[in-house]
Amino acid sequence: MADTDYYSHPGPTNRTNPARFVDFNVPLSKAHKTGLGSSAALVTAFVAAVLAHYLDEAQLRLDSDSGRRCIHNLAQAVHCAAQGKVGSGFDVAAAVYGSCVYRRFSPSILDQLGEVGSPQFSRRLAAIVEESDALNKWDMQIDRAAVELPRGLKLVMCDVDCGSESVGMAKKVLIWRKENPDEAALLWATLQKGNEDLAKQLLRLARSDTPNPQGYENISDIILTIRSLIREMSTKADVPIEPKVQTELLDACSRISGVVGGVVPGAGGFDAIVLLVENDALPTLQHFLDTYTTTSSNESGPGIGKVRVLDVKQDFEGLKSEDAKSYAEWMR
Repeated sequence: MADTDYYSHPGPTNRTNPARFVDFNVPLSKAHKTGLGSSAALVTAFVAAVLAHYLDEAQLRLDSDSGRRCIHNLAQAVHCAAQGKVGSGFDVAAAVYGSCVYRRFSPSILDQLGEVGSPQFSRRLAAIVEESDALNKWDMQIDRAAVELPRGLKLVMCDVDCGSESVGMAKKVLIWRKENPDEAALLWATLQKGNEDLAKQLLRLARSDTPNPQGYENISDIILTIRSLIREMSTKADVPIEPKVQTELLDACSRISGVVGGVVPGAGGFDAIVLLVENDALPTLQHFLDTYTTTSSNESGPGIGKVRVLDVKQDFEGLKSEDAKSYAEWMR
């Protein structure tokens, strides 16, 4: 059981009148999560639910800055432990704060934890999560005002039913980065500049009083530059961050009038793409993807299955408290 767009579900469900939650009619071991930060979203929601259950409102308010920061810190620690590495942290930050520009915390903050179950582990964890002294201060930067979509543009999430081992892929990239520090540092810095340029251009267009068609062309160029850098990283690290089948899909979508551009999100792989699309182009894009088939070989990875536009959107809300009544029919 999950929100409709949490898992890939190419076939019919058991429900004749689908509501918010559906039975996907497959065992959990065979369910494919959509590749859009779903693991981080699950961890963040679980952490928030546990804290909300055991702490009263005087100790933790989910809608307060201090409450969100506490949940962010603990969710980052849990997610890193589950993955066996310190990743970008952005997916957890987005789950807590919504759309933002995020600069990750220093990994050394979590180095103080030690092994789970070791003496005084719970006290060290509490001190780090609660930032009880100067040594435990988290230095991440979260800027929710630095990103905004221009009017008439929509961020479209597309699920590709196949799935990728994002943890293993990310670890392999980090190994390459460690073994080639100078080369990796240059590539990382150039990619960072591309990401910052994209955010600035989107923000400039969003706050402009007059339409600027040339601005969309600039966004397309920046996205193409970012993709070329990602493919360079793919080649050098021998990791399919943007595999050929995804390159073909992105290129095909980008040729549709009104599609500004797109990338393979997160750690990359075969399981998702994200597109910037003008609102009027959505029906054309949907029709195209309904019948899309790939012509590229699947290299050493899975092939592309059905491509589905998800009913989700960019949002600034992030973490929110749900009404328990939404789950009533599943709790009988």
